[in-house]
Amino acid sequence: MELKQVIIAHKAGDSSSQKAAERCAKELGALGCRVLMGPSGANDNPYPVFLASATEPIDLAVVLGGDGTALAAARQLAAEGIPILAVNIGGHLGFLTESAEWFRDTERVWQRLQEDRYAVQRRMMLQAAVYESNLRSQPPASDRFLALNEMCIKPASSDRMITSRLEMEIDAEVVDQYQGDGLLVSTPTGSTCYNLSANGPIVHEGMEAMVVTPICPLSLSSRPIVIPPRCVVSVWPLSDYDLSTKLWTDSVMATAIWPGHRVDVTIADCQAKFIILQENYSYYSTLRDKLQWAGTRIEFENNNYHS
Repeated sequence: MELKQVIIAHKAGDSSSQKAAERCAKELGALGCRVLMGPSGANDNPYPVFLASATEPIDLAVVLGGDGTALAAARQLAAEGIPILAVNIGGHLGFLTESAEWFRDTERVWQRLQEDRYAVQRRMMLQAAVYESNLRSQPPASDRFLALNEMCIKPASSDRMITSRLEMEIDAEVVDQYQGDGLLVSTPTGSTCYNLSANGPIVHEGMEAMVVTPICPLSLSSRPIVIPPRCVVSVWPLSDYDLSTKLWTDSVMATAIWPGHRVDVTIADCQAKFIILQENYSYYSTLRDKLQWAGTRIEFENNNYHS
């Protein structure tokens, strides 16, 4: 990998992340690399400025923070094909990030990248758009929105909890109607996030599939469903008297949905590319560690291994 122009995004409001970003910028500058650096957070989106001010192709995005910072980078950079090195500095759970331990010797990291001693993990993403009628030939009434974890359709209100009433179609066939807190359409990456909290299944990150999961449904028969990746999931708000239904991408509000609108969710035509520095990366080890599965902490002796 060439390191001629690199993005460095650090978690907004976190001093440790900012200090690490400044150190990285200094080291990369010494290697002759042009650095585009700025904060990323709920009120800070530096990526449009980065992309507009790039004088040549961007080789890498170094993202210092937690999962939220990594998700924001994926939504903005996946369509550009820019690989992301996400490091858990100032974050919490860190499902999508490299451990900060792998980033202590940053000069060695730059050397490994220049010598192509790393892996690239491609992660499926979703895209969604809002349409004004049931005519499939009409263009969307909204921008295209991307998500790495999930698309969520649910109401938002500052003064009360509103019950959501939604109808869901798969490939133009009605599958179910839901009453509850909302509906999730998740990727395998997102299956361990909001989807898991809503009692949805864990789907291996190497698969291509979508998971449709109702959030706290008012019916015991409303269950999650795993569907092929090329399906079109259409969601219609029903009885939205409060005009409160919203489309959320990775827990960030994308747009309002009005009565008569539908949201179509499909697999995106781009993938997020994450740099993996761990030499023995294991998805199952990540699950054991991040979810703190209790069974692996009970140390029974296994005499069935072959030497």
